[in-house]
Amino acid sequence: MALARVPLAAFTRYRSIHVQNLAQSAISSATFGAANSLLLPVGIPWLLGRPDLVLPMLAGAFFAMLLDAYLLYRMFDSRVFPATGAWPPGVAAAEAIKAGDEGGRKAVLMGVGFGTGILVSFVKIPLAWIGFAGSAAVSGIPMSAFGVAFIGNIWALLMFGIGLLLRGYSGQLFGGPLFETIIPKGDLMAAYIPHGFMIGAGLVALLQVALLLFRRAEPTKPGEVGAGVSDAEVKRALGLGTVGYLVIAVFIALVGGLMSDMSIGMLILFVLYAAFAAYVHELIVGLAAMHSGWFPAFAVALITLIIGMLIGFPMPALALLVGFSAATGPAFADMGYDLKAGYLLRGNGADPAFEREGRRQQLFAAMFAFVIAGAVVLFSYQSFFDQNLVAPVNKVYAATIKAGVAPGVAWQLFLWAIPGAILQFIGGPKRQIGVLFATGLLINFPMAGWAVLAGILCRVIWEKLRGASGEGDMEVFAAGVIAGDAIFSFFDSVSKNFWKR
Repeated sequence: MALARVPLAAFTRYRSIHVQNLAQSAISSATFGAANSLLLPVGIPWLLGRPDLVLPMLAGAFFAMLLDAYLLYRMFDSRVFPATGAWPPGVAAAEAIKAGDEGGRKAVLMGVGFGTGILVSFVKIPLAWIGFAGSAAVSGIPMSAFGVAFIGNIWALLMFGIGLLLRGYSGQLFGGPLFETIIPKGDLMAAYIPHGFMIGAGLVALLQVALLLFRRAEPTKPGEVGAGVSDAEVKRALGLGTVGYLVIAVFIALVGGLMSDMSIGMLILFVLYAAFAAYVHELIVGLAAMHSGWFPAFAVALITLIIGMLIGFPMPALALLVGFSAATGPAFADMGYDLKAGYLLRGNGADPAFEREGRRQQLFAAMFAFVIAGAVVLFSYQSFFDQNLVAPVNKVYAATIKAGVAPGVAWQLFLWAIPGAILQFIGGPKRQIGVLFATGLLINFPMAGWAVLAGILCRVIWEKLRGASGEGDMEVFAAGVIAGDAIFSFFDSVSKNFWKR
């Protein structure tokens, strides 16, 4: 966007918002792919002392990432993943590009949001101020969570915020003798409550997707634009995903040498479970990402791991299983964000042929970026791991595998899956409140909960004062807030690593 302002012929093409969208798609895919889909999964076998499994894991994660992104491309603008869905980071990217192109009032609003996102991100709140008496720790304010509250599905975000607060304050709320037998020391994670909720909500969400696809679509109302992707196309995409994940699971099992660690029966069970888990994982992550802009990829992968441990898979199989599961989801969510940005920039699907071609070009840009990301990780992972630079969640996975599963976990998961399923059923497929509530329970970040609820309150006030006419301005401001938070987070992380050295 900056180069487009340089008065040289070589940079003239950068003035096109569609070229900027392709650049944004490539950058987004490369970073999501390298960090979330590739570098994180390969760190798991490394921490478990199995460097021989790193390359098999990298290969499996790479293929899963490509399939993940392609499946979302095939299903975007369907009844399951509608283009009219929230996809908050996609809205933020599109509004940033529009503001840079159009200038004027939109640029001013974007600038105000951007400045707010950066300035407030500098603020550190002592945890003692928000109910953690005696704590000397401080917490930043996640302005992305605040901004997302202006764009996402309000019911889904409300349940997400409540889940975040319940998890954050579980010690204070459930630490008394009344809950001692159900929630020891008030620790929801130790009682496997978030895991159970997500299992129940996730399975009902999967059933709701199936019912949606096999139920006849309602006739399109006059003046209403129908979905661009038919249910039949979605079914074909899901069928391709089933076959694809089965093939990748077989590939991982073979190149990972699991045949020497398991019987034929257990090997078949591993392949079927790994493929099913990856399949469910991407749908849950995609639904959460669409409605809230947050995706619980690594928390859901932990659930996959725990169930795998209950089944009785050996350590090498568990390492590959959780890595495979963690690799699915991030690319799926990221492709949704990118296609949403493109959809808005191309006029909300007003020209179907232009929209289809634009999506195809975005897919090419993303796939090219994923290949580059794979090469970068292949040649750089060793230097990262030699410096003990692994994703923190990898240590959780490794510690869980080493510790084993305590007695009674299966019963706890089943018990808490029931309210998760009921909540998801009540909310229905359009709100996804069960999945989002479980997502909040899985994340220990109470300040994010307050940020989400504060954002929802501001959103309600804004809508009351401005009405429907103010919705566009609200989204532009929110996009600026999200962008400001992203810029702050990037430079804050880079500067901290620089000063460490």
